[in-house]
Amino acid sequence: MTLIRMDNVGIVVESLDSAISFFTELGLKLEGRATVEGEWAGRVTGLGSQRVEIAMMVTPDGHSRLELSRFLTPPPVADHRNAPVNALGYLRVMFTVDDIDETLTRLYKRGAQLVGEVVQYEESYRLCYIRGPEGLLIGLAQELGV
Repeated sequence: MTLIRMDNVGIVVESLDSAISFFTELGLKLEGRATVEGEWAGRVTGLGSQRVEIAMMVTPDGHSRLELSRFLTPPPVADHRNAPVNALGYLRVMFTVDDIDETLTRLYKRGAQLVGEVVQYEESYRLCYIRGPEGLLIGLAQELGV
């Protein structure tokens, strides 16, 4: 048996509309939006009875997806949004962009905040971390010499 692909990365948010707006501005496309509920869903997550609004965002190349979830029941029980970059566990999503400065200018208008600074790694990349909607940690990378 061989791994076929990574299907998606999931992020739980309080405001689905704000998250969709932010990730659309970044360049992802809303692929679909639905409410997931019922006994079968609770068996998958181990949460029992649940009701969750989800939105599936897809990258322009069609290969990567981001699943945004807003739990109606049960409510979220932990908040990791302001964890520092060196926190244990799943932490951030990194996106490659064609122009990091232009992307930052657009995302600042949606409330993004630069975590450190934009740095250059050798002659390969310009990189930075930002806090997006609800403090989500997002990495941006611009390939140089492409």
